[in-house]
Amino acid sequence: ICACQKLNEGKTKQIFELVDEPGYVLVQSKDQITAGNAVRKDQMEGKAAIANKTTSCVFKLLQDAGFKTAFVRQHSETAFVASRCEMIPIEWVCRRIATGSFLKRNPGVKEGYRFTPLKMEMFFKDDANNDPQWSEEQLLAAGFELAGLTIGRCEVDIMSKSTVAIFEVLEKAWATQDCTLVDMKIEFGVNVTTKEIVLADVIDNDSWRLWPAGDRSQQKDKQVYRDLKEVTPEAMQMVKRNFEWVAERVKLLLESQAKGRVVVLMGSTSDVAHCEKIRKACGSYGIPCHLRVTSAHKGPDETLRIKAEYEGDGIPTIFVAVAGRSNGLGPVMSGNTAYPVINCPPITPDWGAQDIWSSLRMPSGLGCSTVLSPEAAAQFAAQILGLNDHLVWLKLRASMLNTWISLKQADKKLQECSL
Repeated sequence: ICACQKLNEGKTKQIFELVDEPGYVLVQSKDQITAGNAVRKDQMEGKAAIANKTTSCVFKLLQDAGFKTAFVRQHSETAFVASRCEMIPIEWVCRRIATGSFLKRNPGVKEGYRFTPLKMEMFFKDDANNDPQWSEEQLLAAGFELAGLTIGRCEVDIMSKSTVAIFEVLEKAWATQDCTLVDMKIEFGVNVTTKEIVLADVIDNDSWRLWPAGDRSQQKDKQVYRDLKEVTPEAMQMVKRNFEWVAERVKLLLESQAKGRVVVLMGSTSDVAHCEKIRKACGSYGIPCHLRVTSAHKGPDETLRIKAEYEGDGIPTIFVAVAGRSNGLGPVMSGNTAYPVINCPPITPDWGAQDIWSSLRMPSGLGCSTVLSPEAAAQFAAQILGLNDHLVWLKLRASMLNTWISLKQADKKLQECSL
């Protein structure tokens, strides 16, 4: 990579223009740790590599889930490649638990107060004035224009919604390591090429508070450095060990804890196109999906044998029954397995209104659900598996956000056209 011109330098990183990759930059971390707008600053050998590893893993997790970010790829031990952005000069802070500066600004609130829904705050990036807290109204009044995009109501709402979704996703991921994500700060930029608002800057151990087992005394984040009475070599070693602990743990967030699967049973191969839609939608959530052909009317012994095959290996499984006309498959499966069964009958215009009752009217003791759309059946299966597999839940949460954003943008576009 030929990174020639330095575009920017902050307290902990440098940004270089990539000459051979227009529209992209190199984000190079530094071995410096700071607190209180660099009132305190120290060299910490190896910090650049630790920070880069952490931020690369976090961005990869978010990108795989479906969030729009500036991150492109890790380039070296201490640098990553990102889309070039014009940064929106706001730190978006999201809090689950009241601690730190929130308590100073809100006297009377007890430390440990839990915010449900999450508490959102924004701070204008202005070192000279210690990053003052801003209201939404101030941000709108500022009328920032970046990369040709004016930051108005639509853009503020998108960033606000995205901040909450990103926090929820990282909170869910850290919970798999028995770590409480207490609060975090993020920044957005406008991608100069696509003109889209994307999560930018970095997310590393300077960006959040992390309390293992929800215990503040075990905190692993930069707060440990902020709290030091005096900076000694021993103290810096402890801070470094904490940062390394986080960088090692963050890799585990990319791994599934409980991989489940969907097994689609179809009454005949004439239903294969319908079933392929289910398989494709499962793929978008990263869920393995097996297709099998069996008829509960014509070969019940074989249906139950296939069922036993999937019950016997300990993998969490959801069965989807696809049978036209009279659906015997779903009810027979539901009466003979403790696993969830979803009916997804391929409805035809001629007899559909009558056939559907074979999926809806069940004898007592059967608990199968019925979902007509193949994509929705896959989504329902993902929601069940997502209860125990954070990687599936992350994709569902990002998809919810992206749907909301596209509606917001469609509305903005329509308003602009009609003006």
